[in-house]
Amino acid sequence: MSDRSPACFWRVSLLAALVAAPLVATPARAQTPARTEIAVPGTARHLEAPAGVHIDKRVALDYPRLISLGRDGEMFIGSKAGIVYRLTPPYTAAEVLVRLDDYPHSAVRRGDALYVATTDALLRADYHTGATLTADDFRVVAAIPGGGGHNSRSLSLGPDDRLYVSLGIQGNCSNQYLGSGYGPDRRRGGVMVLDESGTEPAWRPYVSGLRNPVGLAWRDDGTLYASNNGPDHWGFDRPRELLVRAEPGRFFGMPWFQWIDGEVTRDDCIGAPPPRPPSEVTPPVATFPARSAPMGLAFLPDDHSLGVDLVAALHGSWATAPTGGAGGDPATRREPALMGVRLDEAGRHGEVVPLVTGFQDAEGRRWARPVGVAVGPDGAVYFTSDTGETGLYRLTVDTSEEK
Repeated sequence: MSDRSPACFWRVSLLAALVAAPLVATPARAQTPARTEIAVPGTARHLEAPAGVHIDKRVALDYPRLISLGRDGEMFIGSKAGIVYRLTPPYTAAEVLVRLDDYPHSAVRRGDALYVATTDALLRADYHTGATLTADDFRVVAAIPGGGGHNSRSLSLGPDDRLYVSLGIQGNCSNQYLGSGYGPDRRRGGVMVLDESGTEPAWRPYVSGLRNPVGLAWRDDGTLYASNNGPDHWGFDRPRELLVRAEPGRFFGMPWFQWIDGEVTRDDCIGAPPPRPPSEVTPPVATFPARSAPMGLAFLPDDHSLGVDLVAALHGSWATAPTGGAGGDPATRREPALMGVRLDEAGRHGEVVPLVTGFQDAEGRRWARPVGVAVGPDGAVYFTSDTGETGLYRLTVDTSEEK
């Protein structure tokens, strides 16, 4: 009889799930370097990361979410606390740039303006580096379909200087779609782009059929990638969470179709007819374990010493094995993590590898949960945690310590 405790068994099982090969073709790359335990200055915690990686907590923040970089090294961080934070290098202190009544999940600077995506509106204020702002400085540029359930709105500035926003459907099986035949309040589940060519700015569908896309990142060829949180009602192991190549016009199927074991599968939880046939469902680039809740996403510079193209933040959901409900053993919950994705040359297939783990102990207690990810002007990887030791963290690599 084994003396391994159930908690230890599940920790091993969950780590195995994190490194399981995605159910799509993957590029051939060098073996993932071994990881080692590292201390995290600014906390009393430890993490596991590749040799040479250093992680420290830069500053405490209230419920921080997505990160963006503006001019002159300014960093903007949205939050669930109704605050947009501003930080400047070396990002060891934060100031409250503005407090807003709604949920300012994300903010980006474009030109001489700061844009904030709240649950039901895109807001704009005139802005220059170091400016002070109040809520009265903001005006509504365009309404965003609001309502309960998946109320985060991820804002991104594209390489074409246009503004993009992602939003999820309300629940697992909500009859909502970014396309014709659906009224403004039901246009959810994908990415929209702001059309500013007319007299009034208006959102246009960009990609559709995503249940809850949170992370948005642009490849250097101008292609958008998005992470997506799958539904809850299939249980603990299916369907896997997705990383998709969000080319304009693509349809990813949800809630009518799910990507199950490498195939497009009809989800009978919704009786409304699908707006597009299964033959038009686009496969993912890569997958993460079901119920791992992927959040922020960031491309790394070419030849970055981490050896991956993308970094994805896994938040970890409330689901427990084996049924996927919340009432099971917390030790079985998916572990929050920073994962790496290696893409093939075409950027259509990816291999997922673990980068940073250890945010959750053997009993399922989480001391941090990564959300936003961005690459700073110094080349460091910055990420936020909105739970436990909340705040901004910095990841660097000392290549002299790599093995």
